[in-house]
Amino acid sequence: MDTTEDAPAVPLRRRRRAVVLLALIAALAYTADQLTKLWVTSTMVEGQRIPVLPPLLQWYYIRNSGAAFSIGEGVTWLFTIIMTVVAVGIIVYTRRVRSLWWGTALGLVLGGALGNLTDRLFREPSFGMGHVVDFISLPHFAIFNVADSAVVCGVVLVCLLTLTGLSPDGTRQRSGKGPEKGAEGTAAGEGAEPDRG
Repeated sequence: MDTTEDAPAVPLRRRRRAVVLLALIAALAYTADQLTKLWVTSTMVEGQRIPVLPPLLQWYYIRNSGAAFSIGEGVTWLFTIIMTVVAVGIIVYTRRVRSLWWGTALGLVLGGALGNLTDRLFREPSFGMGHVVDFISLPHFAIFNVADSAVVCGVVLVCLLTLTGLSPDGTRQRSGKGPEKGAEGTAAGEGAEPDRG
C-alpha cells in the first residue's frame, strides 16, 4: 500500500485538530469570562461582597484599572496594548501549532486575554481605558476573574510543556538529541505516527 500521498496530510490533520481545539478553548474561556462578568455587573453593586465558602472564597465586585494586585493603575492604556499584542501574537503563531496540549495552553491564554481586552476597550470610563471587572476573592490574594484564571492556567501549562520538552509542532526535544517524532501522540492522547521518511 502506497502511503506517500498520505504523508503530507498527517501534519495538516494534526495542525487542523490543534487549531480547532485552540479556537474552542479560547471561545469557552472568553464566553465564561464575559457571562460571569455580566452576571456580576447585573446582580451586584460595586464594592459588594457575597460569601461563598467562608472564609476561603467570596465574590467581591470591584473594577480594576491596573493589573494583578492593582499594579499600574495609572497606565491602563499600556495593558490594553499588551493584551492586543498577546492576542495577535497567538493568532499569528497558530500556524506552527500541531500539539493538542499547546493548542489547549494557547487557547486558554488567548481567551483570557480577549476577555480582559474586551473590558479595556468597551467598559467605562473610555475606549481603551476601560476598567476590568474582578470579583473572585481569596484571603490575602488579588481579586481576579475568569479571564485571569484562564491566562494563568495557560501560562503554567506552557511552562510545563516547555520543561518536558514538548514543542508546539508536536515533537519532543530531548537533551543531547534531536526532536523525537510522534511524541505528541503520547502527550496528547493521539496515536503515534512514526516518521517513515
